[in-house]
Amino acid sequence: MKPILALLALLAALTAAAAEPKKEKAAPHPSLAPVEDVAGLPRVLLIGDSISMGYTVPVRKLLGGKANVHRIPTNGGPTSKGIASIDAWLGAGKWDIIHFNWGIHDLKFMPDGKRQVEPADYEKNLRALVTKMKSNGRALIWATITPIPDGELQPPRKFGDENEYNAIAKKIIEAEGVAINDLNAYVTPELGKMQKPMDVHFTEEGSAFLAKKVAEAIESALAKPRN
Repeated sequence: MKPILALLALLAALTAAAAEPKKEKAAPHPSLAPVEDVAGLPRVLLIGDSISMGYTVPVRKLLGGKANVHRIPTNGGPTSKGIASIDAWLGAGKWDIIHFNWGIHDLKFMPDGKRQVEPADYEKNLRALVTKMKSNGRALIWATITPIPDGELQPPRKFGDENEYNAIAKKIIEAEGVAINDLNAYVTPELGKMQKPMDVHFTEEGSAFLAKKVAEAIESALAKPRN
C-alpha cells in the first residue's frame, strides 16, 4: 500500500502545482529598450543607476532627431560593477558623448556597517573608469550625485554622504578636463516637489525635470567643435 500512497501523494502535488497560476515575468524597464541608430546622427551613451533609468526615456524624446541616445542595458550600480562591466558597456564602436554617473550605490551601507564602496576605492575606481571612457568617447559629461534625503532609508544611506562622494568625483573630473552636469544643484531647490518621500528616487515629474538638464548638457557638448 505504501508505494500506492506515495504515488497518489506525488500525483496530488503535481496537480496542485499545475493548477497554480504562473507568475508573469515583469516587463523590462522602458529605459532598457535597445535603440537602433539613425544614420548620420551622433551616438550618445548614458551610464548610471536607477536615477538615470528614470530620465533616459524623456532624454531620448528631447533629443529625437538630434542624437541616437543609448544607455547601458542595466542599472549601473556602484563603481565596482562599472569596473567589471565597462568594456562590455562601451562595446566596439565609438561614442560621441558619454554622460555618466556613479555614487548612490557606492555610498549605500551594507549589513557589516561599511559602505558598498568606501571613499578610497570609489576614487580609485572612478579614475580607472574615466580613463577607460576617454579612450572610447569624444566627450565625457559627469552628472553629480543627486541628493540623499534625511531620515531612515531602505537600503540605508546617510544624508550628506553624496557631498563627500561628489567632492571626490569633482577632484578627478576637473583634473581630467571632463564637463560637469550638476544635477544635484539643479534639482535641490525643487526637491520637495520632485523627489519621492523618504526615497532617493524621483517622481515622473522629477525624472522629466532632470531629463531637461541632461538633454541640454548633451546638446551643448555636441555643439562644440571636434578636436
